[in-house]
Amino acid sequence: MSNPFDDTNGTFQVLVNDEGQHSLWPAFIDVPAGWKVALPATDRATCGAYIEANWTDMRPRSLVARDLDAAGA
Repeated sequence: MSNPFDDTNGTFQVLVNDEGQHSLWPAFIDVPAGWKVALPATDRATCGAYIEANWTDMRPRSLVARDLDAAGA
């Protein structure tokens, strides 16, 4: 069995967790706990473009908040 995450012709969705982290996720696999759908099922390229445009800071939200607190912002 091949890895569904590697299927260039597969249908995917973009998931986001509470920390703002994004994940490319095969549409036929149930969304895991702690994640929600940010972009419904579409092609892999569209999902990749969505992630690239919307996940510009790879740090978890909690780390960003901590860094801002430490900087006195």
